[in-house]
Amino acid sequence: MPSTPGPTVRRRRLGAELRRLREAAGLTVDQAGEHIHRAGPTISRMETGQFRFVPRNVADLLDLYGLADIDQREALLALAKENRKPAWWHSYGDIVPRWFQMYIGLEAEASTVATFESLLVPGLLQTADYARAVIRAASPAMPATDIDRAVEIRLTRQQVLNADPPLDLWAIMDEAAVRRHVGGPPIMRRQLDQLIALSEQPGVTIQVVPFTAGAHAGMISNFTLLGFADTGGAPETVYIEAPTGSLYLEKPIEVRRYDAWMNQLRGLARDPDGTRVLLDAARKEM
Repeated sequence: MPSTPGPTVRRRRLGAELRRLREAAGLTVDQAGEHIHRAGPTISRMETGQFRFVPRNVADLLDLYGLADIDQREALLALAKENRKPAWWHSYGDIVPRWFQMYIGLEAEASTVATFESLLVPGLLQTADYARAVIRAASPAMPATDIDRAVEIRLTRQQVLNADPPLDLWAIMDEAAVRRHVGGPPIMRRQLDQLIALSEQPGVTIQVVPFTAGAHAGMISNFTLLGFADTGGAPETVYIEAPTGSLYLEKPIEVRRYDAWMNQLRGLARDPDGTRVLLDAARKEM
């Protein structure tokens, strides 16, 4: 996996800088879009890193914003050129929606990921058979070959756990996620075995919130917090997924709220040793 910023992070950095320059120039997204013959919403997508930049457009926007610093201009144009390089997941574009491709890019380049799932084992921890059962249940009409490719994507994403340096993953699940017989008892037993093994791997922390914990913040929504090395690993983006789209939250007040919820869940969940005991018990009961 890459040790330098990949295309998704490069787009986000460039977009954030273009937004800062536009706002400093006192221009609206519509005014900026008119300058490069694009609609205002396209400028908004550029500024949030959801649009592949055309270097000529970036140069025209920098002219409009009055950027005079030659070094800064060259650095931003270099980012615009580098972001054109395709990432590995682009070859799966026919089965992976664009909104999820952006998440894969962020996940691949994050230094920390903290995630909560109420009903599923997180994708980075799934076995191939478990992933196949989940994908087939969600998309029963999907051709078998496409299901195989979707499983392949999920397993390739897991390489971040063995990268250099590896991703720091903190995964919390509700007990329902480890009690549900996804794919049948044999598949679920192997999935629980994998969770126990991964929980002992450096950089991976797994916790389960037991049913006895009662109501908790995670019942409202699943969510993922991503941090990046250039921010000290601190949470910078909240990702919330829905069946047909996703939401990215980056405002500090929003990120802090979800970070507080994650800390609440850490306190309610069994500690890693207690979680291994719970996982082993669930496995034996299947």
